[in-house]
Amino acid sequence: MKDRFEYGQNPDKTQSGELISSYACDHMTADAEFLLSKAKYRAVTGREQRRDADVLCYQIRQAFKPGEITPEEANRIGYETAMRWTKGKYAFFVATHTDRQHIHNHIYYNSTSLDCTRKFRDFIGSARAVRRLSDRVCLENDLSVILNPKLHSKGRFLHYGAWLGAERQPSYKERLRLAINDALAKGPADFADFLRLMAESGYAVKHGRGGVISFLVPGQERATRLRASTLGDGYDPEDIRAVIAGKQPVPQIHSAATPAPRRVNLIVDIQERLRSGKGPAYERWAKVYNLKQMAAALMFLQEHQLTEYDQLAAQADGAAQQFHALAGELRQTEADLAKTTALMEAVVQYAKSRPVFEGYKAARYSKKYLAEHGPELADYRAAKAALNELLDGEKLPKMDALKEKRRKLAARKKALYAEYRAAQQEMREAVAVKANIDHLLGLSDERKNKEQER
Repeated sequence: MKDRFEYGQNPDKTQSGELISSYACDHMTADAEFLLSKAKYRAVTGREQRRDADVLCYQIRQAFKPGEITPEEANRIGYETAMRWTKGKYAFFVATHTDRQHIHNHIYYNSTSLDCTRKFRDFIGSARAVRRLSDRVCLENDLSVILNPKLHSKGRFLHYGAWLGAERQPSYKERLRLAINDALAKGPADFADFLRLMAESGYAVKHGRGGVISFLVPGQERATRLRASTLGDGYDPEDIRAVIAGKQPVPQIHSAATPAPRRVNLIVDIQERLRSGKGPAYERWAKVYNLKQMAAALMFLQEHQLTEYDQLAAQADGAAQQFHALAGELRQTEADLAKTTALMEAVVQYAKSRPVFEGYKAARYSKKYLAEHGPELADYRAAKAALNELLDGEKLPKMDALKEKRRKLAARKKALYAEYRAAQQEMREAVAVKANIDHLLGLSDERKNKEQER
C-alpha cells in the first residue's frame, strides 16, 4: 500500500504535492492511518480476516479530456467524486497527475469505515457504477464524457490507448491486419505457406492448444490471436483458408478516418447545449431544471443508446405500454389467486360442516338439532353458496390441484411484481427524461402554441 501511495503522491506528477487533497486523513501518513483502522476494526467487531483475503484500500482512476480542465479543477472534481462515492463514510485522498497530456486523478480510499465498524464491499458492477457517477459529476461541471465506449468480444470497455482512434500510432492489431492482407496478396499456395510469409514479414508464429494460431511482433508483450473476435470479420483461420482457396476475397480494412454521413445526434446536441449555456432553449430549461437533472437525462440517453428524438419517444411509449400490460396481468393474477384461495377456504369449510348438515337431514330437519348446531349449519350454507358462486357451474377441482394452482399463482405474482416494479421505474424514468428533453428543445412550448391555435 505504501508503494502505491508513493506513486500517487509523486511530487513530479502532483506539482510538489500541491495537487493532493484528502478527507478524514493526512495523505502523508495515510498508509499508517489505514492500517490502524484495520486494528481498530478487529478490536471493535472481533472479526478477523485472512491476510490474503483482506482488502486494505481501493483505487479509482479518473481521466479528463486534454486541454479542457485545469489541474486544480480536476482535483476538485476528483474530491467531489470520491465524496459522493464513499458518502463521507470512508477516508480518502485525491492525487492529481499532470505528467501526461491528459490530466488524471488517482483516488485512494480506505476499505474500513471511519467508525471502524464495517468495511466497504466491492460488488458486481461496481466499476460501471463508479463510471456512471464520474460521468455524472463531469456533466454537471460541463466537462466531456465518452459518449459511446466501444466494446470488444468479451463485453468489456477498450483501454484508453485503443479508444483514442485515429490520433495515435497504428496498434498491433491494425499492423497485424495489414501484414495478413499483404501476405494474402502474395498468393500463398496453402495455409502453411501463408504462415511462412507471415514469419518472413517479422511475425513470430505461435501454435497453441486446439490449433490456435497467434502472432507476435518484436516489442509486443502478448501475442495476438488469429480470430474474428479479435481482428474483425474475415480474420478467422477458416476465412484465411477460404481466401487462399479463392472462395472469398481478402478482408477489407475499414479506415477510421472516413467519416460516416452525419445524422442528428440527440446526445451530442444536448451536451453542446449543456456546455454552451446559451440560447432560449437553455434559458427555458434553466428556469425549471438544474444541471444535475440535465446530466441525468443525458446519462439515460447514453445508457439506452438513444441518439434521435423519435427513438426516445418510442422508448417512453414502449415503457408505458409494457408497464400497463404488466399491471393488467398482475391484477388478473391477483384476482385468480384470491379466487383460488377463497375456493380452497370454501371447500375446507364445506367439508367440515357437511357432516353436520347430513345429521340435520337425518334428524328430519329437527328444530332441536338446528338449535344445537346452528353455527355449523350457517357455515355450511355460506360455504355452499360460496362454492356455487366461485365455480359458476364448473366441476369442483381436487384439493391437491387447488394447492398446486395457488402455489403457481403465488410464484407468478411474485415474479410479476418484480417485473412490475422494474417496469414502473423504467416508465417513470423514460417519461420524465422525455419531458425534460421536450422542455430543453422547446417542444412543450410548440405543443402549447398548437393547442392555442386550435
